Amino acid sequence: MMAIDPITLAILKGRLEQIADEMDATLFRSAFNPIIAEAHDASHGIYDAVSGDTLVQGKSGLPVFVGVMAFAVKAVIDKAAQQGGPREGDVWIFNDPYDGGTHLSDFRLVKPIFRKGELFCYLASVGHWHDVGGNVPGNYNPVATECFQEGMLIPPVKLFDRGAFRQDIVDILSANSRQPGSLYGDLNGQLNALELGEKRMAALLDDYGEAVVADCLVELKRRAAQMMRAQIAGLPSATVSAEDFLDNDGIVDEPLKIALDLTIEGERMVMDFTRSSPACAGPVNISRATTVAACYVALKHIFGDVPANAGVLEPVEFRIDEDSLLAVKAPKPVGGYTETILRLIDVVFQAVAQIAPEAAMACAYGTINALSLAGHRADGRRWVMFSFFGGGHGAHSAGDGLNHGNAPISTATIPPLEILEAAYPVRFTQWALRPDSGGPGEHRGGLGAVYEIELLEEQADVFLFGERGKVAPRGILGGHSAAANRFTYEQSDGLHEPPMLSKMVDIHIERGQKLRLETPGGGGYGEPFARPVESVDRDHRLGYVSREQARAAFGVVIGPDGSIDYAATSELRAREAAQ
Repeated sequence: MMAIDPITLAILKGRLEQIADEMDATLFRSAFNPIIAEAHDASHGIYDAVSGDTLVQGKSGLPVFVGVMAFAVKAVIDKAAQQGGPREGDVWIFNDPYDGGTHLSDFRLVKPIFRKGELFCYLASVGHWHDVGGNVPGNYNPVATECFQEGMLIPPVKLFDRGAFRQDIVDILSANSRQPGSLYGDLNGQLNALELGEKRMAALLDDYGEAVVADCLVELKRRAAQMMRAQIAGLPSATVSAEDFLDNDGIVDEPLKIALDLTIEGERMVMDFTRSSPACAGPVNISRATTVAACYVALKHIFGDVPANAGVLEPVEFRIDEDSLLAVKAPKPVGGYTETILRLIDVVFQAVAQIAPEAAMACAYGTINALSLAGHRADGRRWVMFSFFGGGHGAHSAGDGLNHGNAPISTATIPPLEILEAAYPVRFTQWALRPDSGGPGEHRGGLGAVYEIELLEEQADVFLFGERGKVAPRGILGGHSAAANRFTYEQSDGLHEPPMLSKMVDIHIERGQKLRLETPGGGGYGEPFARPVESVDRDHRLGYVSREQARAAFGVVIGPDGSIDYAATSELRAREAAQ
């Protein structure tokens, strides 16, 4: 390996990242499905020709895919080896969640890139498709007990064989979707992204040569590992533990534990999840690859300066029991993986808060509230609306949590109501911040949201896959928990709530009836009575905090005219401090 001067390395790093970014943009602009086109639930990257390790990832895609896609590319490498190795012009497609995947909605395309007849690297694209079959439109089936109830499962197969397109594969995929037009558009968007990436990579190799670019990729990975070791070494050596819970698995109404024993030993980190619950009957199980990827995202939140490549995980050891909730095998259901990885991130934050509170955050709202509505239009056409929703982020040492953000597993955006209303027969009668939903603390957790949706067609079936209905997002360092998740739906006999609070299938509603989601806020940071009175006053004037919560949680007395009663506030805070 030749030495690369810093300027060349910086230029190549930028050029490589630009390739992945352009691939992201190509798919976002061409996808038919709002979850990709608007919410950016997709990702692209460049991967090692031998190991499949992530070398470069686009900045607009989902960070959780960084770790998972390395396993996905390795699955293609292994499958190709069984068939004589990869060939120029091949493109592989699959969605197997147990072999480098997440859940069945996420379809992966992997393309080997050759240079002068030699394999140089892989390019890969992953996107969340609108509907891939299964029992529930949109595929978030909260009562699935095996993956076959969640959608079609496709192992790694060739979509292009030495450049020859296999229409039979597309026919099989289309026949198993309620939205074949959306599927076709998303698939071609991903293929276009790969084609663009191949062109950009060829231009880069023409400019710098294979040896220089290959050395650059090795050096970027080495530096990421070096930076991560330095970040870990900056933490105190210790072993700390944290636990959090999922409400239930959608089948049995009992909490499921996710436990982390985190050890820092010099430049090494051990993440031990062996005290977590065993595999469950319902669809909140995840694969080992997904667990590793979720931990990567949590560490990137804490150590924001480290690059997005496989070197970040070199100093980290994972201990995960086989066939546990966090390392299941087929055919255990995994459709609700998002809920479980959000809880994984929560326990990492809670553990790190015990040894480096300045680097940690309180828990974010902790559920994407995957909501599906499906029915038929007056002309008989099938429609399926699938979307996810926002909530509050956790407070941190530098300030309050973000109001109404997207889940910390991604850089995706919440689909705009204008897009949803234009595409589906629904009307949003409310889209607002949820008062009193942020966890009280010296720094307040971000607020959740209230979404109210009215049906405009004759009838629809509704399916909800959420979490945090029972165990609210926690605060840290004395900060309080946020408000829990709440879902209600209107029928002819009044308002109802799901028996398990956060999960339900086959809710039947009719024209004019409404659904209402009240999403959690983020947890608080530090003791609430340490929050400046002026900050509580501002929160109250903005409608974030009610008079009642100002007094009960923050010890701030607000009079009927909306002004602070400073004497009563001082007395109340002094009395509480003395207890």
